[in-house]
Amino acid sequence: MKAIRFSAVFLFAALMVSQGPAYCASSASSIQDDFIEVSKEVGPAVVSISTERTARAGGPALRRGPSGGGDPFEDFFRDFFGEMPEREYKQQGLGSGVIVDGDGSILTNYHVVENADKITVSLPDGRKFNGVVKGADPRSDLAIVKINSKESLPVARLGDSESVQIGQWSIAIGNPFGFFVDSAEPTLTVGVISALHRSLPGTARTGRLYADLIQTDAAINPGNSGGPLVNINGEVIGINVAIFSTTGGYQGIGFAIPINSAKAIIGDLIQGKKILYGWLGVSVQPIVPETANYFGIKGEEGVIVYQVIPDSPADKAGLKEGDVLLSFAGSRIKNPQDLIVKVASVKVGSEVKAIVLRNGKEEELKVKVGERPSEVKKAPAEKAASWRGIEVEAITDEVMDAYNLRKGEGVIITGIKPESPAAKAGLRIGDVIEAINKVNIAGVDDYSRAVSGAAGDALIRTNRGYVILGGE
Repeated sequence: MKAIRFSAVFLFAALMVSQGPAYCASSASSIQDDFIEVSKEVGPAVVSISTERTARAGGPALRRGPSGGGDPFEDFFRDFFGEMPEREYKQQGLGSGVIVDGDGSILTNYHVVENADKITVSLPDGRKFNGVVKGADPRSDLAIVKINSKESLPVARLGDSESVQIGQWSIAIGNPFGFFVDSAEPTLTVGVISALHRSLPGTARTGRLYADLIQTDAAINPGNSGGPLVNINGEVIGINVAIFSTTGGYQGIGFAIPINSAKAIIGDLIQGKKILYGWLGVSVQPIVPETANYFGIKGEEGVIVYQVIPDSPADKAGLKEGDVLLSFAGSRIKNPQDLIVKVASVKVGSEVKAIVLRNGKEEELKVKVGERPSEVKKAPAEKAASWRGIEVEAITDEVMDAYNLRKGEGVIITGIKPESPAAKAGLRIGDVIEAINKVNIAGVDDYSRAVSGAAGDALIRTNRGYVILGGE
């Protein structure tokens, strides 16, 4: 990335030099004037959001891991010092936001105001207001904070993130390290759009979906969350949400939620409505050359369905494990993240077309998109013995606890022989084998029968997806 940026700057400088000193001065002055205008136009609408929330520390509940066992260090600490009483304390937080209408609606990240007991909104002109969360959507990590003002409020213009291109100027405005600076006047940093359609891992705890993000090298730091990413015309093209960093500070890679994604739900957030997301009910994996050859797929577009949740919209539509999903709702599917974004954007209750590749032939299915449940349950797996470098066992209650599994069929891998076909295929200890050569594995007996008759390459379906397992 550094080399690309250096090259772009070098070419820009070389172009200006080739045009002569007058051209250099006028071009630089023109760009500088644009940045100044953006600061004047958008800056007044960018606010600082400080929060106060109640947190708890100590107490026996915090001394247990997910399976109920204690942390050895904490056990030692408790034995030496005695039981630590649970206590409450006030935790401070800071973020940014941008005013999106004259009634005092402020767009920010949900994680900026999550579980806040008190919200204080500070404008650059010195005015302060108590803020109230009017609408929130944890999945998109967006929220609307409402303030009431008798005087007029500055409002930022929302642009079109679909028109954003790699290489164009990007301007981040927000309040990084606000407690340290102790000022509500926003900071402006400049860079370029360095990539588009980036995805970040969400978390099971929050259920957030960080997909189709804009990537920029404009400096973004803690406190910038919720602030706008702006183009050189002063239009908001994204909401700054995250950074990639090994230090916790700016390292040249920041991410913003496209403003078009926000515009799709702002109206409902302002009205306090629940944001509904479409749900299909499948687990899918990307296509790699090995699976492409096995399934007879040309190219690497599409996704392989390796699990269909019972009674889900996909199940009712007739999708099957082993189908290759090529198109959904009129859009070609390139990878799993592409499918997630597309399904989530379809209106709940809509009937759309899905094209799948099944047994070498394309089929068209009609899917009635359902509402994504608050907790999506997936069927896990089980285990058995030694074959092609794999050692497996049946899934017992103890095994489920040890590997954090839920009750289901299959066998669990407890050992992988180094340099074996299983190791080369990428199988791991803890994987659950659910099917071999499209034959479902309910337990150890099914597994033993399946492996005894398997010759040549074998198609293994695990709880992580399909794997082609070669012979020894």
